[in-house]
Amino acid sequence: MLAGGPRRRNTVLFLMSLLLSFTIWFIHIMSQEYSDLVTVNVWAESNIEGHTSRSSESVPVVARCTATGFRHIGLAKGKREVVVNIDKSDFVRSEACFYTVSGASLGKYASAIFTDQVRPESFITPSVTFRFPEQNNRKVPVQAVTTFSYRPQYMSGGPVVLSPDSVVVYGDPRLIAGIDKVLTRQIVRKDLHGGVHGVVRLEAPSGVRLSEQEVIYSMDVCRFVELRTKLQVGTRNVPSGQRLSVLPSSAEVTFRCVFPLISNPEDRFELFIDYEDFAASKSGHCLARYDELPDGVISLEIRPEVFGCVETQ
Repeated sequence: MLAGGPRRRNTVLFLMSLLLSFTIWFIHIMSQEYSDLVTVNVWAESNIEGHTSRSSESVPVVARCTATGFRHIGLAKGKREVVVNIDKSDFVRSEACFYTVSGASLGKYASAIFTDQVRPESFITPSVTFRFPEQNNRKVPVQAVTTFSYRPQYMSGGPVVLSPDSVVVYGDPRLIAGIDKVLTRQIVRKDLHGGVHGVVRLEAPSGVRLSEQEVIYSMDVCRFVELRTKLQVGTRNVPSGQRLSVLPSSAEVTFRCVFPLISNPEDRFELFIDYEDFAASKSGHCLARYDELPDGVISLEIRPEVFGCVETQ
């Protein structure tokens, strides 16, 4: 019994040493990189107008990849499925609801498909085709919601420009029928004294999907100077033999002009009452018209806004 103890201990030590050696060898071998075929089932997501955002089924993508032995074992376990967002510009429409992406374009999405720890050498699948079913949709304009304040003597040089200025709304026909516009989240900017631009998210109505989640906005801001002047109010299109009197016969016009002032806008501006407006009016009260804003004029204000008109022979 005593003599058997050391032999048993030696045997245990030998087996433990053997197991440790094998473990070190196995880890070393499996840590090396190997090339093998890898298959991943891909669900495609995209923003194809008039179609669902996700493909109706997954499609196998096969590539020869380099990865560690451990990583290959992980990839071989069961069927790996991933959802990959593919830019619509990488698709080529093959028919109806079927869209194809080439193996070369798939290279852009290699890390999303195979993870960063796997390096695709080449795609065995020359191209893959996904089916995106059609979906009820409606295109509506985007409207900016803004709260802007300006430094003294500064104002907007034009409306807020949105890109894109419209989006496609997807969903139940009864829901999208009642949607005539999509609003942005509120854009708040203070003490503006120069052009503004940025990105703002959209407020998606409940129960629907939008083709875009955000839009780019921009707006010119300029410094202005105010000019006040008194101008006579003329008439146009008065029939021969008739006379149209305007009361009052003059108006105070306030021009807001881009600073520095290029020229006096009064020299290129005319106020008038159109006889056709008078003929269509029941009360004889009309708004003064003008052809267009002179160059350099951002906006104007006319006082009074409404004029009384009397027709005489």
